Amino acid sequence: MFGAPQPVTASSTPLVPLPRRPLGPSGASGQVRRWYENELGWPTVPGDPLRLLVGVRYDVLDVPAEAGHAALRRLASGSPVALHGGRMLLLVAAGSAEELPGLLEWLDWGALSLDLVAIGAGGLMEAPSPPVPRGERSVPHGEGPVPRGERSVPHGEGPVPPARGARTAAPCEAGVPPAPWGRVGSQGAAVWLRPPEPGCEVEASLPTLSALGSGGGAPDLVRLVNTVATQCHRVRLRRACAQPPAVPAQGR
Repeated sequence: MFGAPQPVTASSTPLVPLPRRPLGPSGASGQVRRWYENELGWPTVPGDPLRLLVGVRYDVLDVPAEAGHAALRRLASGSPVALHGGRMLLLVAAGSAEELPGLLEWLDWGALSLDLVAIGAGGLMEAPSPPVPRGERSVPHGEGPVPRGERSVPHGEGPVPPARGARTAAPCEAGVPPAPWGRVGSQGAAVWLRPPEPGCEVEASLPTLSALGSGGGAPDLVRLVNTVATQCHRVRLRRACAQPPAVPAQGR
């Protein structure tokens, strides 16, 4: 048999509120995210490494870097281009990924296997580090800023001047700060070859299918795809010819 229920009394000990969630990411990673979301208006997805949501403002053509370099002349000067390892990422108008299979068929490239990938709605792209102003170096997302003209050194040592004969980035167009050299080879991180310009609508500079025969300022997606497909095919043939011939097995 249970006793009578005890009355509930208010405790004299004040309740401790739950800790608040941070308002946003902090550190260098948070600065990069804010640069994309606030300066460019490009959507990102939560988590590390920082990734960009494709299909909203642009689609992406992912091609071998060797093939992509030949297609740069088909792009407007302000059309963003990134490098990621041995790949080149060409930003094109949103919706272009859906048009690519039919476009390749129309250009008589549909029957061939091309190292050409289109990333469209729902896809993700690793966010390249923002361009670095002249005199500063790029730092990974987890590090703090480095003073102008210096590079990080062990604790207790003074600043080390840039190495003699070191390469410096060339200036970009329209006042856009240059992107750093050496990021792709050293860490394999994505880096801007032609960075986007804050305050500019990226859509106006992207290749689009509607520009075919329009005579406007937008680059023509058809000519870009045809150039990229041609170069991808040449790269494929060159790699096939470079492979050593198979040695037939000798019978016993």
